[in-house]
Amino acid sequence: MSNLIDIQSQIEKLQKQASDIKTREFGKTVQEILAKMHAFGITVKDLQPGKRRSAKGKPGVKTAKAATTGKRKPAAGQSGQVVAAKYRGPNGETWSGRGLAPRWLSALIASGRSKEDFAIKAP
Repeated sequence: MSNLIDIQSQIEKLQKQASDIKTREFGKTVQEILAKMHAFGITVKDLQPGKRRSAKGKPGVKTAKAATTGKRKPAAGQSGQVVAAKYRGPNGETWSGRGLAPRWLSALIASGRSKEDFAIKAP
């Protein structure tokens, strides 16, 4: 039992040391981050999800082909055609049956329902 008490005491000491180090180095770390942001011209807006800029610093730069067509090329083995829905959820959600099951269907299956319960019947 004393071994457990000793370990818990060591954990408390290490956690306090970690907290002290974090407090001491916080300002220095912030200054390093600010310096790199300034050097690369990064703004707080650039750090938001989905707001990434290209390496050239111009947001939304597309390749020449993508810029002319505005569409992505389908992956190998895919035709790029829309597939009819095979499953419909209680709130009108749909799923074609391809790829990973959507969250709404996974949750319903986890609650004991069957995937077939949501199959769209052919007319």
